Amino acid sequence: MDSSVRGFRVRSQMSGGGENGFCTLMEFVGKGGADVGDDLVVLLAHLQYAAKRIAALVASPFNSSLEKQSGVAAGGGGGSGSERDTPKPLDIVSNEIIRSSLQNSCKVAVMASEEDDAPVWLTDGGSFVVVTDPLDGSRNIDASIPTGTIFGIYNRLVELDHLPVEERALLNSLQSGTRLVAAGYVLYSSATILCASFGLGTHAFTLDHSTGDFILTHPNIKIPPRGQIYSVNDARYFDWPEGLRRYIDTVRQGKGRYPKKYSARYICSLVADFHRTLMYGGVAMNPRDHLRLVYEANPLSFLVEQAGGRGSDGKSRILSLQPVKLHQRRPLFLGSSEDMEELESYGDVQQKVNPGYEV
Repeated sequence: MDSSVRGFRVRSQMSGGGENGFCTLMEFVGKGGADVGDDLVVLLAHLQYAAKRIAALVASPFNSSLEKQSGVAAGGGGGSGSERDTPKPLDIVSNEIIRSSLQNSCKVAVMASEEDDAPVWLTDGGSFVVVTDPLDGSRNIDASIPTGTIFGIYNRLVELDHLPVEERALLNSLQSGTRLVAAGYVLYSSATILCASFGLGTHAFTLDHSTGDFILTHPNIKIPPRGQIYSVNDARYFDWPEGLRRYIDTVRQGKGRYPKKYSARYICSLVADFHRTLMYGGVAMNPRDHLRLVYEANPLSFLVEQAGGRGSDGKSRILSLQPVKLHQRRPLFLGSSEDMEELESYGDVQQKVNPGYEV
């Protein structure tokens, strides 16, 4: 355990903060812990509230009737065409929950979401910009497969305040990942886990349903420098470029730099696959131009780098890329530093063709 976090837990015990001395998310980010600033503490309080509402929604036995209640056709409304996936009722409700929570915080100027065609200007005096995928993996929810929420937080660019609202909302949302103030995801699974970084390590908090608090359970996560798991859709093997096929063939035969055979683990839920990779090491990847740079690739790359790993599009560091469109897609490779170095050494790992698949 990191000494600063361990020291904070001791201070928490001495001050009586938290049952049995355990550190909550709000205690961790407050003045006695990471001290991220009052405005960000307020924003995080509203984000965790939204996460708890979405967790309850995902676990509800009434999800099957949500489509009728919401009046949204499951196959309708792709928004801006091919740049966005067709939203499902749970996506839309989750998006509304997050937007409402951010607006109520009065700390967010702009929200940019996978479920909206364009960024939404929320509060003129807001200090932050939030980018989000409200409910990643929702297509799997009927099978009770884990889902998640992804978010990234930037400072508002005050130098753009003179521009028209739509223009400054968009430009605020297209900041490079190197400017992230904080990022995180919420995993809705057997436990609800909120994993976040504020630029000083990556930390995970587990929801205690008896108190409603997110409790620090995984302080200062360090992804192993080498794993033994790769996570990718193997069904598309014959569409992959030669470099990626050679890499996968090599490591699963135990003929790579790490002389053990790799195992395949693939859930097809980005947050779940990434969370496992963060815990156990290895590589999680989608080699196609499929995952969104702004609200998926950037936040998760920030988290993995803060844990000692790497995020790449197969050629370049994700956080160094300058977004040019809100729903811009890139290949995404996330994982252990040594595994990522070995993968990139094969050169040709970005999939350029995608025949015969709708998603």
